[in-house]
This record gives sequence, C-alpha cells and structure tokens, in this order.
Amino acid sequence: METSARLLRLLGLLQVPRDWTGPALAERLEVDVRTVRRDVDKLRTLGYPVHSTPGTTGGYRLGAGAALPPLLLDDDEAVAVAVGLRTAAGGAVSGIEETSVRALAKLEQVLPNRLRRRVAALGAATTTLTGRGAVVDADDLSALAAACRDHEQIRFDYVAGDGGETRRIVEPEGLVHTGRRWYLVAWDTGRDDRRTFRVDRMRLKLPAGPRFTPRDPPEGGVGAFAQRGISSGAYPYRARIVFETSAERLAEHVTPASGIVTDLGDGRCELAAGAWTLESLAVWINFFGVDFHVLEPPELVEHLDALAARLTRAASASRAAGAAAEP
Repeated sequence: METSARLLRLLGLLQVPRDWTGPALAERLEVDVRTVRRDVDKLRTLGYPVHSTPGTTGGYRLGAGAALPPLLLDDDEAVAVAVGLRTAAGGAVSGIEETSVRALAKLEQVLPNRLRRRVAALGAATTTLTGRGAVVDADDLSALAAACRDHEQIRFDYVAGDGGETRRIVEPEGLVHTGRRWYLVAWDTGRDDRRTFRVDRMRLKLPAGPRFTPRDPPEGGVGAFAQRGISSGAYPYRARIVFETSAERLAEHVTPASGIVTDLGDGRCELAAGAWTLESLAVWINFFGVDFHVLEPPELVEHLDALAARLTRAASASRAAGAAAEP
C-alpha cells in the first residue's frame, strides 16, 4: 500500500472514537508496528493531534488540536455535512447563515463529481419552508452548550410569555430543538426545581458561573422532560384523551411540542396535551377524525357538548338555506 493511501486509511481509523493499539493498527494496515509509529509521526507533522498512552492498555487516539487540519469524510458523511450546511444557511439560528454558505462553497469545491451531483440534486429538489419560529443567536447556543458540557452555572434575564421578566441562576443540563424553537432544560436554583426555558427569551449574562455537581437526569432524559413541559406544563388546561386509533397514526397529527402520544395497545392510544382554552382544545381534538373519549378534565366534556350542538345547528341551518334556494 502506498504511503499516502496508507496515511489516509490510518487517519480514517483514528477518527473512530476509540483507542487503537499499535498491533491492531498494524494488522488493519497490513504493516509492522514500526511503520505505524512512523505514519503516526507523519500525521502529527501534518497537524493532526494523535495522542498516545503507553502500556498494555494504552494506544493511539485522535484528539483536538489548536488548528483545524483537513478532515477525512466518507461519501455519506460528506453529503450529510453538505445538506446540513444548506439547512443551516436558512435555519433558525442567527449569525451562521453566511458562514454556512462559505463552508458549503468550500466543501462543494473539493467534492468529487459524483457527490457534487448528489448534493446538487438534493438542493434542487428540496424547498425549505421557514416558519415564524423565533431565531436564536449562534453564540448563545454555543455558550449554553459549553455550560452544559462543563457543568457551569449560568445567569440570565428571562421574559415569560406574559411579558414578565425575572433574573435566573440555573444549572444547565441540555438543549432541546423541536424544529421550530430551541429550549434549555436546567435546574433553577432559585426555585429548587427543574425547568424548561425558551432560548430566544433568554438574555445571557456571561461569563458562566461556578461549576456544579450534576444531578440525576429527569425521567426519560432532557428531551422527554422538555416535551412534557412544552406540550402541557406551560398551559392552564391539561387533558388526557384516549383515541380509537394507533399511536403511529395519531402521531402524524401531533408534533412533539403539541402533545405526547402513548401507545395503549389494541389499536388505541392516549394523548396528553395542554391548551390556553378548553374551547380550542375541543376543536383541535376533533380535527383528527377519530373516535375518542376524555379521561380528564371533566370540563372538557361540556365544551364538546357545546361544540356538537353548535355544529348540529350549523348543519340544520345549512340544509334549510339550501332547500330555500332550490327553484
């Protein structure tokens, strides 16, 4: 195997997140251990930070360096990065649109023709509909992600849905993206409880604060906790409804931010959701076109009765108007 090709293969092996022993690399590359050491030294001179630990349990691992060396991507990884950059160029994170376009241009310049055609086909055939979701700052997301990683407290001013503003000190646990908004799950030290915050409503006070000892994660992880808070916890009215259809079918109409669907078996499922008014909830659950019954709250049943009576009157009035219009 030529030296340049062997170096590329060695680099590809080292990018797998594990420690490689010298003999294991030598076996993969079909060379001796001394050649592996020389090739590792060559990678280091090219700027790749290859770390090594001695001993029988030691080995080689590719680490992070002070400068960014060339990256080695396989075909699927290169296409995935290109598609991700196209999405980021028009996404909901401010400050990275132009950077994403520049990075995409550099990547497409070095892509082989077969991959460039795949990326171009995806771009030509795909249209992104940007909603009215709030845009967040890329620097804020980076700061929050770093605080989650390093277990550092953060301070921020928070604007609630009613416009009220509070100062918060929290222990961040994770970021959650619903496709429309970004949320932070964190332990609120002032309220001694875990909370979910919309990132676009936060005004960070940097630098981050002192380190903290992480708590046990919430049941199901930060994603499940955020979904529970987003879909029902923030609303004054919460409901549980059983639908006579499969969870898979109902989930086609329910976003992670609008409700939680639980499979009950026997072709039935339960929806847990919240709403600002019971009237809007009564209308919404009728949109699914599926039989259901309400578990809670009982007040929702009264609004369903009122909605049914209104629809019956509308149907009767429409038939009467149609009959009167006939010649």
